[in-house]
Amino acid sequence: MTKPFLLEIGLEEMPAHVVMPSIQQLEKRVRAFLTEQHLEFGALKTYATPRRLAILIEDLAEKQADIHEEAKGPAKKIALDAEGNWSKAAQGFVRGKGLTTDDITFKALKGVEYVYVEKSIIGQPVAEILPGLKDVLMAMTFPTRMHWADYDFEYIRPIHWVIALLDNQLIDFSLLNVTTGRTTQGHRFLGQPVTLDRATDYEAALEAQFVIADEVKRQAKIKMQIEAMATANQWQVDLDADLLEEVTNLVEWPTAFYGQFTPKYLEIPEEVLITSMKDNQRYFYARNQSGDLLPIFIGVRNGNEQHLDNVIAGNEKVLTARLEDADFFYQEDQKQSIADYVEQLANVSFHDKIGSMAEKMQRVGIIAQFLGQKFGLSTTELTDLQRASDIYKFDLVTGMVGEFPELQGVMGEKYALLEGETPAVATAIREHYMPISAEGALPTTKVGAVLAIADKFDSIADFFAVGMIPSGSNDPYALRRQAYGIVRILAAQDWHFPMATYQTELTTAIKDKQAGFKLDWLKNRQAIGEFLTDRVRQRFNGLQRKPRRDIIDAVLKNQKQDPITMFQAADVLDQHKADTDFKATIEAVTRVLRLAEKADFDQTDLTVDPALFENQAEKDLYVAVEALRGQVANNPLEANYAALQNLRPLIEAYFEATMVMADDLTVRNNRLKQLLIIARIAFSLGDLNELIVK
Repeated sequence: MTKPFLLEIGLEEMPAHVVMPSIQQLEKRVRAFLTEQHLEFGALKTYATPRRLAILIEDLAEKQADIHEEAKGPAKKIALDAEGNWSKAAQGFVRGKGLTTDDITFKALKGVEYVYVEKSIIGQPVAEILPGLKDVLMAMTFPTRMHWADYDFEYIRPIHWVIALLDNQLIDFSLLNVTTGRTTQGHRFLGQPVTLDRATDYEAALEAQFVIADEVKRQAKIKMQIEAMATANQWQVDLDADLLEEVTNLVEWPTAFYGQFTPKYLEIPEEVLITSMKDNQRYFYARNQSGDLLPIFIGVRNGNEQHLDNVIAGNEKVLTARLEDADFFYQEDQKQSIADYVEQLANVSFHDKIGSMAEKMQRVGIIAQFLGQKFGLSTTELTDLQRASDIYKFDLVTGMVGEFPELQGVMGEKYALLEGETPAVATAIREHYMPISAEGALPTTKVGAVLAIADKFDSIADFFAVGMIPSGSNDPYALRRQAYGIVRILAAQDWHFPMATYQTELTTAIKDKQAGFKLDWLKNRQAIGEFLTDRVRQRFNGLQRKPRRDIIDAVLKNQKQDPITMFQAADVLDQHKADTDFKATIEAVTRVLRLAEKADFDQTDLTVDPALFENQAEKDLYVAVEALRGQVANNPLEANYAALQNLRPLIEAYFEATMVMADDLTVRNNRLKQLLIIARIAFSLGDLNELIVK
């Protein structure tokens, strides 16, 4: 026989962004609890509002499943002493199982007799197990916590009530001074407390008290109301998924409404209006059928339609005050020139251990020009890039960005256009922040893409130079996101970025221009390369069709530390992994790699002397390798892999006829030089030793 079970914890209003993660965490913890307690159950239905987290468990078993288990103990020779008495080892084993030595039997396992005991655990009634959910509730974690009254215990918000009903039976336990009961609370203003007779009464009883406990139904109601409003007025409304979820978790009984603002504010850039409405006030915005922004905002109140006119008027007043501020800043900001703002950046700290924003911009300008030339930008693009890097942070000291930090870059683009900068420069100012999230949109222009890479690379190098390297989950300056952004931009633009080489060259360039400002970029140079390589791995793992793990491990050890080469090498190896000769090719090459590691001489000159050859296999391999040698650096990686495929029979013949580690040191080193040349061809793809071939 099974029964439904309801668990609800009632709280003061939680922040909207915590509601969904909290109910997902609670569901996961409850599932784990039931499984650990050997309780069978059916579907779990979750409910979440700003004031409550609840789970309704269907078909919960009336008792734990009985457990019958056989446990193996020490060997018989250890369990019995010389006189045939039970040893301490045997006594301790059965004591740990809650049994006695009378329960011991012996069974042979692979010719050796061992102690065995059989233990039966009779399942307990579910009503005796469920009070353990108190520990589940108290173990929950939250991004922010608070304590209240005289309690040391912390939670997301103070706890006001707890319900635990097994069908119609109350399960008794307490959290702090709150004891489980049958009474839940209706809407804070519209509803009344309601006492539940049975667990399954929950959703309907709350709806009668103006609470839609099911977050899916609540969101659907909001969406339906707004869509009906949009249809009636011929509006286009962007139901942003994140905003819709946030609004859903701000209310228990949603009622959508719309208000208006004075059309004069439409003269402000629409990004400012949308930020004021969406990010600051949690309003949706509307456009006409032509796509033009309308002086309309759509909100959702936590209540019914009574006194809705007052609600609308109040919201209009609040939004108007914000838009009035925005209009003021917009007009005031235009009274100063870009040059005025750039001059002020000398007094704006990027970080107290690194220097000013003006110093950062100077470094970024050098990096941007270096990369722009490497990436093949045109003369016009390089000119725009130089101008953009000279001014790209100026909007940080404008009044608008001071009031609306979310508009960094956006207002820079707007003000740059107003002051006559080229569209390419203005766009780059906005795009240098991109991507603003791990999988966010990327820059669409080359100038913007280069500036974004330069700015992010400078930040990473700066913080590493002063020893502020992310560790564990600690990454206060979002350096991982910035490094991942670099990798994504490089991949999108198909730009090569050999990390080790570029780091050295950039350090020299900045030092030559006296723009280092006492930052030692070489201090953690290797760590920066590894940090960026880790982001390449992250990119591989995020691909819908990602290569095998061993292929990823191999290409990440590419000798140039170049992300694009890593991606290309992975494609090559992934395409050939099913070839009939893949295993033989890799085995031949990895044998070369292992022997090449034994070379302990200066490898700057890898000239092979044919006069030292002792067999035809050496000569054949030499001729084939020399024909390839000058082409490897410029060859597509597919061609380099094909070269290794073609060398495979020659390598096999070479090892059949040749003892590489000859006693004659001159002969040995000559042969190792030959293998090192082949190894360098292989390392254009990565460290093929990492590949698993069976």
